[in-house]
Order: sequence, then structure tokens, then C-alpha cells
Amino acid sequence: MKAIELFADKQVLITGGAGFIGSNLARRLVSFGARVTLVDSLIPLYGGNLFNIEDIRDRLVLNITDVRDPYAMAYLVRDKDYLFNLAGQTSHVDSMTDPRADLDINAAAQLSILEACREHNPAIKIVFASTRQLYGKPEYLPVDEIHPIRPVDVNGINKLAGEWYHLLYNNVHGVRACALRLTNTYGPGMRVKDARQTFLGVWLKNAIEGKPILVYGDGNQLRDFNYVDDVVEALLLAAVDAGANGHVYNLGNEEVVSLRQLAQTLVELRPGSHFEIVPFPPERKAIDIGDYYGNYDKIRTELGWRPKVALRQGLSACLAYYGDHLQKYLDDK
Repeated sequence: MKAIELFADKQVLITGGAGFIGSNLARRLVSFGARVTLVDSLIPLYGGNLFNIEDIRDRLVLNITDVRDPYAMAYLVRDKDYLFNLAGQTSHVDSMTDPRADLDINAAAQLSILEACREHNPAIKIVFASTRQLYGKPEYLPVDEIHPIRPVDVNGINKLAGEWYHLLYNNVHGVRACALRLTNTYGPGMRVKDARQTFLGVWLKNAIEGKPILVYGDGNQLRDFNYVDDVVEALLLAAVDAGANGHVYNLGNEEVVSLRQLAQTLVELRPGSHFEIVPFPPERKAIDIGDYYGNYDKIRTELGWRPKVALRQGLSACLAYYGDHLQKYLDDK
């Protein structure tokens, strides 16, 4: 059965729904005829932006609520068929300077949401957005799901707790849940004014503004990237496949590039831009994980997912989008 049939008329809740991935997911779901409710605090530091949903605002419900409010979440999870739990504090540096806020959002709030589901809607299906950051510095590449887990920052520890809460509630309480460990996700709607969401956002902004793209270290660090459309597809597949319940899946890409190569590609796509190799700032060097790229054989084999958008194609789409809309992402709103 096609996704458009599986989600038609279904009640769907997306936390972090006005953010980068949430808004792209919402756009796909409303096109399927789903009845979508977004939850977003719209706190400026966390990436929510009303412009992300401007084109679909009349086709969904937006609830401006913080996921740390247990009473609001207990109300919002009722009668929902699916919960895409995407809200989170994503900055690794911020997690080290304000660890309590990271704990509250990425761990404690997740436990409250799961308790709300257990009490008010145990039949819901939850897909949790986890992160490759919890692996820490890889012992081998590509990193698979059985790789040792050794987070190098507070964010990784709290995201791991949030992920395992979801698996526990699946295994013990029967609240169906699974988790996707995302790698570097990029695309229209991502935060670009700073590196709180991803360094690539700042690179795109600087390329468009004619400022230097700063590549930390020697530029030889290896990374993989997923375009947001591919990530949305993975979320949808995980939601509708009962075989995903209780499982964790890496996302990833066979197209692996160094940061220097990535910067060079941006320069080629945006004539007049340039990059510079610069030393790591101390606060970033302390939590850098070196090379990382993921093994996504498990999700490919079990759910049939694989990335489709080539890096150069995705970067070109981003540059075109932010070339038209950059200012919408530079103002706090």
C-alpha cells in the first residue's frame, strides 16, 4: 500500500514541527491527506521558523507549546495515530555550556511524552529522531548499529537516554516506538544563521553572502550527508512498518566526502565564494569526533530505504532556496 493511502485521514503529531525536518515532513504528510498537528515552542535558538510552514499553514494545526510542558503534551497525544518526535536541542556546544537545558529537552521531556502516550494513547506509533553523535569517535568505519556507544558531549548522552526511553516503552509498556540515528541532514528550512543545528547551514549562508567558508582542522575529516527529502522518506517508512518497532536504525550515505571536498563543491556551485582552512576553536576541538560515516544496511534491508538525492544536487537546491529566502532565516522569530 502506498504512503498516500496509509496516511490519508490519519491524525499525526510532529514535535519540532516548525523546524527543519518537521516542516518538510509536515509538507509531505498534508499532501497525503493526513490531519497534521505541529508542536513547536518557536524558541529562537532551537530552529523553529514560521516561514518553514507558510505555504501549508492553512492545511494543518500549529500548537505553540514547549515539549517540556507535560500537561500540554498529555492533551496533544490523545487520539493521534502517529507521533514523529523530532523536537530537541541539537547544539553540541550549547549542551556543554548549558547541560541542564539539554537534559530537560532531550531526556526528561522525552520521558514525559512517553508517559503521556502510555496513559492516554498506548496505541500510538512513535518515531524518534536520534543522532549519530552518540557513537562518539568511531572505532571503525562505516559505523553500524552495534558499534560501541561513547558520547563525547552532553548532547549525545541525553539523546541516547531519550532514544532508550522510547525502546524501553516499546519493549515493556507496548507503546510502539523506534528510533532513527540521523547523520548530517541538510536541505531547505535548515538553520543557517549559526552552527547550532549543523555547520553546513553556516557554510551555505557564508557562500551566499560572499564570506569565507571556514573549514576547521585540516579539512580531511570524512562525513556523509542526507538530503531532507530522503530523511522524510525514512521517517515515513519507519512509521508504517510494524517490523521497525523496538529497533534502532542508522541513516547514512555511500557518498562520503572530506570537509575540504564539500567546501570545494560549494565554491564550484556558488561562483565568487571561497573557503579557508582554519584551526579548530577549542570548544569544538574538544568534542570533535574525527571521521564519521554510517552503515545503513539494516534500514536498507529491513525497511527498503536508501538515499536518492546526490550531494551535489542537494547542495544546488539549498543554494537556490537560500538565495531566494536567506533573510527569512537570519531574523529571530
